[in-house]
Amino acid sequence: MKNKSTLSVTLAVYNESKNITRCLDAIKDIADEIIIVDGQSQDDTVLLAKKFKKVKIISTTNKPMFHINKQMGIDACKSDWILQLDADEIVTPELKKEINSILLKNPTEVKESGFWIPRKTYFLGSFLKKGGQYPDPTIRFYKNGQAHLPCKDVHEQAEVNGIVGWLKNDLKHYADTSFSLYLLRANRYTTLLANELKEKKVKINALNFINYYFIKPIWWFLKTFFRHRGYIDGFPGFVFSFYSGLRFPIAYTKYYELIKTNRDINLSQDWDKK
Repeated sequence: MKNKSTLSVTLAVYNESKNITRCLDAIKDIADEIIIVDGQSQDDTVLLAKKFKKVKIISTTNKPMFHINKQMGIDACKSDWILQLDADEIVTPELKKEINSILLKNPTEVKESGFWIPRKTYFLGSFLKKGGQYPDPTIRFYKNGQAHLPCKDVHEQAEVNGIVGWLKNDLKHYADTSFSLYLLRANRYTTLLANELKEKKVKINALNFINYYFIKPIWWFLKTFFRHRGYIDGFPGFVFSFYSGLRFPIAYTKYYELIKTNRDINLSQDWDKK
């Protein structure tokens, strides 16, 4: 049966040659078009993406606020529905079937303008179940013209005009296939946080030193490991809770450096990607 609705899949990418094929393989049979916004990748990302039918490449710069490139992809979509993905994510067969069941309907027959999708995060050899990391819901599937990214924060959700429903099946997230990659990504993320502190003009003083070096990381660890039961994930749960809390002192230290050296984020210096 031919779907009554069309689907655009969009990704913003930079040096994702290790992930792009696996990601696109999972959705190629339900996508009517695939929009790839490439931030001047230095590897084979674009070459591999072009092997898939229906792919359109949009070239731009690699921006620290990556959601700007994501929004560029959203704006370029022409189908009834949009599925926005990261290259390190995989749509499971169950999720694909659930999305396809919505595509079988006319858009006017679906009351929801968008949907939350539960996401499973891979870390230290397994998927985290607790610690606030599952279901880790994210709004990635929505009607064209009914959602946008504010582009103010790296972890922000799409803002949807209308009702937002829930899908039942998981999106698998393989951002950290090794601990080394986790540390690399954490380094980039704390650089963004440092720049946010600079934009907010957070004061460099003893009170904020105590807040960012002690109060915030300890509070975060207690929250994720005990309140959200990260301990159920065992050693990976402990490591995740501990290191995610360290983003506060690291970001504050980077912010201190930005202030003392009077500089902004430099892509070649602060943002080189794998």
